[in-house]
Amino acid sequence: MLIVEDSDADVFLFEQAIAATGLPVTIHIAKDGEQAIHFFDQVDVDSAFPSPAVVILDINLPRKQGGDVLEHMRRSRRCANALVVVASTSDSKQDRDKMRSLGAAAYFRKPSEYDEFMKVGDMVKALLDARSA
Repeated sequence: MLIVEDSDADVFLFEQAIAATGLPVTIHIAKDGEQAIHFFDQVDVDSAFPSPAVVILDINLPRKQGGDVLEHMRRSRRCANALVVVASTSDSKQDRDKMRSLGAAAYFRKPSEYDEFMKVGDMVKALLDARSA
């Protein structure tokens, strides 16, 4: 799994939410859009590098926006089919529509309450379960 997020607090919450599901995943972190793009490029050139099944992707990132990262990932040889959960504080229809058009599997609006934030773990688990069914 790859989490693309520039907020350390949100990375911590995503990790907690995923851990709570019991999913046996290794989590990699990219702190900005350029790091995420480098990660996908590394996966394509090194078959030993892990290809993520799921990417949690913030929209508003430093250095490259989430939409640019998702477009790049969809062109990746090994990462193109990863499930993408877009995470954002934005609830705009325009953001949702754009990310859906780029192939996002789900959209998670980051809440301010801890219990609500933890629901992203169940969302990721449901997506993985549906894919393997």
